[in-house]
Amino acid sequence: MIKAVGDMIKNESDTSLFLVDIGVWAFRDILRDYPDRAMNIGIFEDGMISLAAGMSLGGIIPTVYGISPFIVNRAMEQLKLDFAYQNLQGNFITTGASYDFSTLGYSHYCPEDIGTISMLPGFEFIAPGTASEFSKLFSETRRDGNPTYYRLSDHVNKTETDVEFGKAAVIKTGSKATVIAVSTTLDMVLEACKDIDVSILYYTTLLPFDRQTLSEHYNGGKILLCEPHYEGTLAYEIYKTFEDMPVQLSGVGVKREILRKYGTKAENDVYSGLTAGNVSSALCKLLK
Repeated sequence: MIKAVGDMIKNESDTSLFLVDIGVWAFRDILRDYPDRAMNIGIFEDGMISLAAGMSLGGIIPTVYGISPFIVNRAMEQLKLDFAYQNLQGNFITTGASYDFSTLGYSHYCPEDIGTISMLPGFEFIAPGTASEFSKLFSETRRDGNPTYYRLSDHVNKTETDVEFGKAAVIKTGSKATVIAVSTTLDMVLEACKDIDVSILYYTTLLPFDRQTLSEHYNGGKILLCEPHYEGTLAYEIYKTFEDMPVQLSGVGVKREILRKYGTKAENDVYSGLTAGNVSSALCKLLK
């Protein structure tokens, strides 16, 4: 991410970068060399989003980098009014995913980000599973005229996939069911499904959701949705894909509750059931 954004600032004079007291050391050379277009605003997310909107209105494409709950929740009104309402272009890169900052507690958790952003029509939502996927998707969307949210995680897939903005990658085709692996759940899904006759679709673009590819892998309407955010968040998209057809939907994702647990990210995954074993169990139950 650092290289992709840094190269943009270096090579494109109509771009800007705003930090929220995070990533300052990583971007230190960019902040030093381009002080008119790259700056650390500090812990002031809501004001920073409005500042970014002003830059966008002036023809400068802004990129904002911060921790997910402070961009999504603290600055929600500014995302809504300053960017969605005015249909402005801007890039919002966040770190932390659902609970990567696990030891800092619930204030730094954001499993609701896709659900929240999906309430802002016109926003794009990208959740790459690896660093190289981010670089490709960022290059495809950072100047596309829309507000775009990028959900980054420190815990990425080992599997590298050729991804394309707005398209699901078909990892495997089968006949008994369709398993949707969202973002960083891909390795877990591959492990759980390696000997099972199912289709696996890999989604890194969540908004707009690729309904076409999903409709081509109906497989009797048995669908297992694996999400690294609140369980069932993308169920609406599945409903809209098959609104005239019967669907049996099951899901694995973050528990829909206030997570009062500390510990590691892996421990939170186990608590929520985001494990290959739980995916396998959910799939076996669906196939029955």
